[in-house]
Amino acid sequence: MMKEKIIEKSADLFLNLGFKSVTMDDIAQEMGISKKTIYQYFATKTKLVEATAIFKFNCINDAINLCFCAKVNPIEEILKMKDFIISQINSERPSAEYQFKKYYPRIFSILKQKQFEITKDCISGNLKRGIKEGYYREDINIEFISRAFFALMVSLKDEEVFPKDTFTKIELLGYVLDYHLRGISTIKGQEFLNQIKTNN
Repeated sequence: MMKEKIIEKSADLFLNLGFKSVTMDDIAQEMGISKKTIYQYFATKTKLVEATAIFKFNCINDAINLCFCAKVNPIEEILKMKDFIISQINSERPSAEYQFKKYYPRIFSILKQKQFEITKDCISGNLKRGIKEGYYREDINIEFISRAFFALMVSLKDEEVFPKDTFTKIELLGYVLDYHLRGISTIKGQEFLNQIKTNN
């Protein structure tokens, strides 16, 4: 129980104040425990950072899986995912992610690969169901599109490609998902998208 509490509190501090900025002393003081107690569970700060990063990754992954397990059509699945990502965008701290990537590149790389694998699986499943239900074209290449989707999503954070003074992150997300869906949709899918746009 104490281990889980340390992970949860550390995740909160790291994400709000930065992975480099927060020390083991800060965590101990915030929790009202000794630093020695933390070291009983995590031999180094790097081990703690890894545990908190995996914890947050799993939380986000569970939430995304719920989007793809809902009893809605494939296009609505993507739109549910969009709503979740927007909630994450509104709460994320760019400086924390920058520090994580800079000071813990090994952990960042491992989680990025896991994120790729999970995203690819979710999108592949969505594409297969979309084809089966008549929302997506039968001639699309599922392997390519599932990989391209991940690449597009990652590119949204590249400010050289998408300057923040030209696009907001939420605008970009909307453009990319519309680009994705309209590129693969059948007439039935296009009509459904137009209906959603009209209703909104």
